[in-house]
Amino acid sequence: MKKIILVFIGLGLFVTAFSQNENKKRPSLGIHYVLNDFNTATQLRSAGLSTVLQTKDWHKTNKMNAGIAISYLQGLSNNLDFVGTLTGSFLNYPIKDKPAATNSEFLLEAVATANLKLFPDNYIFTPFLTAGVGASKYKGYYGAFLPLGGGFQVKLVDDIFILINSQYRVPVTENASYHLYHSFGIASNLTKKKEVAPVQVPIPVVEPPKDRDGDGVLDDDDKCPDVKGLASLQGCPDRDGDGITDADDKCPDVAGLSRYQGCPIPDTDKDGINDEVDKCVTVPGVARYQGCPIPDTDGDGVNDEEDKCINEKGPASNFGCPVISEEIVKRINRAAQNIFFSTGSAKLLTKSHSKLNDVVAILNDNPSYKVAIDGHTDNTGKADRNQILSEERAASVKAYLVGKGIDESRLASTGYGQDKPVEDNKTAAGRAKNRRVEMTLRNY
Repeated sequence: MKKIILVFIGLGLFVTAFSQNENKKRPSLGIHYVLNDFNTATQLRSAGLSTVLQTKDWHKTNKMNAGIAISYLQGLSNNLDFVGTLTGSFLNYPIKDKPAATNSEFLLEAVATANLKLFPDNYIFTPFLTAGVGASKYKGYYGAFLPLGGGFQVKLVDDIFILINSQYRVPVTENASYHLYHSFGIASNLTKKKEVAPVQVPIPVVEPPKDRDGDGVLDDDDKCPDVKGLASLQGCPDRDGDGITDADDKCPDVAGLSRYQGCPIPDTDKDGINDEVDKCVTVPGVARYQGCPIPDTDGDGVNDEEDKCINEKGPASNFGCPVISEEIVKRINRAAQNIFFSTGSAKLLTKSHSKLNDVVAILNDNPSYKVAIDGHTDNTGKADRNQILSEERAASVKAYLVGKGIDESRLASTGYGQDKPVEDNKTAAGRAKNRRVEMTLRNY
């Protein structure tokens, strides 16, 4: 069956490719009697086509749901027609996972298909294949499906056709159902066939051509009859190929634009960005700033892309931010040196509070300042326990500052365990110095 369909399609395409459009269908209107068959479609899906044919287990015509359809037909070529169809039926439309209707309701279906015909419309009998897209509305449900099928067309007279068509409608949304759709109808052309008047072809008077420079442009049309040129430039030369004749080109050996009289777009500041898109044509810049230099809002010599304080002056060594005074840095360091915890614990001792309150005062006086809190231990005990203890102690200091009203986003706590000693852990004095909390102040 598949081979027959492929042969049919191939033959239709072959005929279409080598046929003229003299027999293309004119705009037509059709009316059709239709039958909807849901039961046979269910049998086909469950048992297969061969079984249904052997057992003759298809729905009888008198048990199918009838309807009426109107269609608009127009030929796209001799062998391909567009068909738009609107069908109305009263029936019980099965929708998956939805309760069945107790009474027949109105089903509206709109379909757009293409009919691939084996022969054009001047043949009396023409079989065709059809495929397209469709949409349905049943009560409050909307669905979409793919109509696939075939049929044949019988020409009664030049303007009237009988159309018989069967389709298998495949749902593509949940609110659509598999079903067979059969239609029998008649269509009539809406317009009369145009009569083509015979074309009178005058016999031209041939005169010997004249082309002095031999460039293929006759002297009558050649603006440069003694110099070989291009037909697109009426016989005049163009050395740089920019479409501007050499006579009108101020840069005849460099391709350019007509608005610059054949020269390229200028780049006054030589920054590689032409003047048409350069907003700073006399100052070299970069493309991301439209030809202007990278801005330096606060004028501190650190451009805004590298300056973390673009509205405050500062040196490049501090990312363009003001340098924090040595006195404040010393106060922070003294506070860090006077943070004490219960032995083997992250609980802050009361004697740590006064210096931490000094840190709170500094941060309140300087809203742009931020503090990194780093916890460290000696190598006494297990390394993984020391790591956890260092993290908890740093977090304990952070929690104290947050409790005093400092925004958490300005604080960062990290524990390094025993990995970064500042003294030798072999002595008691060295281990004491290694058990520490460091605080680093920054303003960016």
